[in-house]
Amino acid sequence: MPYPISLKDKVVLIIGGAGGIGAASARQFAEIGARVVITHRDGADKALAAKALIDKLPGAGHAAFPADVATTSTLIALRDAITTQYGRLDVLVNSAGFTKAVPHADLDGLDDDFIDRMFQVNWRGQFAAIRTFVPLLKASGDGLIVSVSSIAGISGSGSSIVYGATKAGIDVMTKSLARVLAPEVRVLGVSPGAVDTNFVPGRGAEFNAKAAATIPLKRVATVDDVAAAIVACATHLAYSTGSTILVDGGRIL
Repeated sequence: MPYPISLKDKVVLIIGGAGGIGAASARQFAEIGARVVITHRDGADKALAAKALIDKLPGAGHAAFPADVATTSTLIALRDAITTQYGRLDVLVNSAGFTKAVPHADLDGLDDDFIDRMFQVNWRGQFAAIRTFVPLLKASGDGLIVSVSSIAGISGSGSSIVYGATKAGIDVMTKSLARVLAPEVRVLGVSPGAVDTNFVPGRGAEFNAKAAATIPLKRVATVDDVAAAIVACATHLAYSTGSTILVDGGRIL
């Protein structure tokens, strides 16, 4: 089935594109003709890993650049690099973030430094990326922002209380920015449930099996499930903005 909206030659930036969901999204966008830019953190090993990912993507015109969402100056440098190399940006995917499991009853486990770092990366970092790239997205004439959230922002569950709070903040940000950036830029969220990645340290096959038993579709999501929803925001949901799409197999029910 042909895609209603062609992404041929359009430029897609995936911040956090070296992670599981980001890498799967990069591949799916590249498969339908987009030129994909991913970011990676500083370090020779991270740069090599990002280059290896880019080299495997189908098509041409892909690139990887360093950036840290917690440091706005690196985002501005990234914008300058994209402007120089491509002269445009059509889609921004915000998939950078981190977490660690802290039992919800362990209030002392959420110390001030951890809380501040979570909001710095998971909320402020996503907002800073949007703030930085809005001018390019507006100039596209059909700009799109997709922020990766989590059902933890709705259910109040998840790896920690503060993680859910940052994701609830992303859901609110999606609605607010959709109003103020329309009609030039659409803003959507994609909200996964349990996903088969190493995103939460310490969770593996045993956790996935237990989680799957609680999910109506009886399996956890793959990274490709989530990536497909992200790509659909760009290819099929042309009349949607301000919404957050659940990709949870019905887990929140």
